[in-house]
Amino acid sequence: MSDRNRKKPLAGRMPIAAGLLVLMMWLGLSAQSRAQQLPQGWVAENIEPVGYSELDGRPGFKMAIKEVNGRWYLYMGHLWDHGWTIVDVTDPSTPQVLKFIPYESANAQNSWTIQMDVHGDRMLTNATAAGFEQGDPDKPHDEKVLIWDISDPVNPRQVGEYEVATHRNYLLDENTMHLAATPPGYGGNINLVIDISDPSNPTEIGRFSFPGQHIGAGEEPAESGISQHGPPDVVGNVAYMGMGSAGLAIVDMTDPASPKMIGNLDFAPPFKPGMTSLHGALKVRDKPLVIVNSESGPEMCEEPLNFAAVVDVDDLANPRLISLFPLPVPPVGAPYSDFCDKGGRFGPHNLNQLQHSPDVESQGDLVYLTYFNAGLRLFDISDPQVPKEVGFFIPPEPTTRYGAVPTTRLAVQTEDVLVDRRGYMYITNKNQGLWILRHTGPRPPANP
Repeated sequence: MSDRNRKKPLAGRMPIAAGLLVLMMWLGLSAQSRAQQLPQGWVAENIEPVGYSELDGRPGFKMAIKEVNGRWYLYMGHLWDHGWTIVDVTDPSTPQVLKFIPYESANAQNSWTIQMDVHGDRMLTNATAAGFEQGDPDKPHDEKVLIWDISDPVNPRQVGEYEVATHRNYLLDENTMHLAATPPGYGGNINLVIDISDPSNPTEIGRFSFPGQHIGAGEEPAESGISQHGPPDVVGNVAYMGMGSAGLAIVDMTDPASPKMIGNLDFAPPFKPGMTSLHGALKVRDKPLVIVNSESGPEMCEEPLNFAAVVDVDDLANPRLISLFPLPVPPVGAPYSDFCDKGGRFGPHNLNQLQHSPDVESQGDLVYLTYFNAGLRLFDISDPQVPKEVGFFIPPEPTTRYGAVPTTRLAVQTEDVLVDRRGYMYITNKNQGLWILRHTGPRPPANP
């Protein structure tokens, strides 16, 4: 074979290689162009921002996550918009909005669609009376839970619904949902357990109400504000529930058709009363500890003190308060003397709650807790008697008002936190987009 003939194949391959190089460069530039720049002005300690998305102008609220064949999908509800968004967060530095699913109903304008949960191929969302921030709860609105098939993670398909007024939903597994809901005859939210193995025909399994809530049966509550606000945390046959003014309820779910309260710990007084007196309850895995917190309400701290705390549940019948989390303080150089003066709401709200999901970081000694205008706070409870703040991330003040609150001034209001099993933290805000964060400080030692 002549040299000329040997060179022909080589010459033929050169443009292909060059074309591949150009394609790779274009893909890299395209990914960079899709990555949104991090808004400037954030303040942090032991946390760094990794990625950001303005979410096409739809601030997110509650979140859930699912990993499928190496790709990570973040699902979220919205406070100001009626519907749900799916974001690809496989590369956390370049979150990509894949789809917005509008809630299509004649009553959509006055219906909140803020809740979200995912487990396996099942997704739960809801529609309920909107708060004053979004619509008019006195006008016609929907009250239902929507059940979805997400075996195709980017194209959810609604396969059922369950009509009841709900605040939070929780997927114990693909076939069982827990609802913080108010069925007829009850005062405040109770816990409903629903079989959704046939999503087209959801069937109630059982219900738990705190003594005094079943007003339709002649009960009278001992105080106002008894209501399950956050989702339960179900560990084995025990559920830990925040019951508002009634505090922490520890419930035996061995027979879900007949739940029974094992123990109870009240917090109001001295802490704030009402349905958000105890908002969240989250069991530390492998330790007899439960993290609890209230939810702040009025802006500028115009209410009794909120709190976050550690409860010892070694004796389930006699839970005991053993410590309080330290109150967050402004970073050095902040233009406000304390967070109450900053504007908006200040105080605890959401934990990394959805522990049923295999794609969510299991709750150990590092606690993630949103604090509205104080952003995201991290606490080390490896010594549960002395919780320590070990990190924080405060987003910059928003520059666009998407909704009616906060009313005092346009201050950051960090709402929800979710931490995936890769360790990435996701936070949502009332008038801002999605932040993706990474913990950069030392972690507490592994549980013994």
